[in-house]
Amino acid sequence: MVEVTGQINAVRRRVGERVLEAGTARTSTVSQVYDTDVEDLWDAVTTAERVGRWFLPVSGDLRLGGRFELEGNASGTIERCDPPKGFSATWEYGGMTSWIEVRLSPEEDGRARLELEHIAHVDDDMWGQFGPAAVGIGWDQGLLGLALHMSAGGAPGPEAGQEWAMSEEGKEFTRQSGEAWYRAHVESGADESVARACADRTIAAYTGSAE
Repeated sequence: MVEVTGQINAVRRRVGERVLEAGTARTSTVSQVYDTDVEDLWDAVTTAERVGRWFLPVSGDLRLGGRFELEGNASGTIERCDPPKGFSATWEYGGMTSWIEVRLSPEEDGRARLELEHIAHVDDDMWGQFGPAAVGIGWDQGLLGLALHMSAGGAPGPEAGQEWAMSEEGKEFTRQSGEAWYRAHVESGADESVARACADRTIAAYTGSAE
């Protein structure tokens, strides 16, 4: 059983913008502290065998300049690699290219923090319809998988994880994640009514309750 509220509250979320050569991009950032050191956390997020245990099966050349593919999801190119501090890569999905930056840092208590920033050129219509929760809920699910992987119980496999996501507990996790992204959206300066509508539509899409 997942302690849903505890996991949601363990994650920091931030919504912002970044100016790139191609124009202004939207950013959604998540971070969480894990009960391990930076070296082990680096191994968990860069070793194919371990990534497949908490996220999705991954294939390809997991080194600088290499291509990777997550089963049934995104693919991309590793553009920067600085072990054990972090890496960046393209995130190619649905005919669109965005970017992820993963940063690892030690905490004063000996634990380690993972921060992931997803950077994407999102058109105003899509952003106005779904907002940051469209990618944010998915990354919340990923951080949950990593938290379970780091715990004694271990994370469920991808198929079990997908089944869990549609359970009542999984839908409650999605709802609370969407609410947390609503708050982050408002904190970034978004109009509350617009952010509310975006979160509601995205939660409905993830839980299968959209009309």
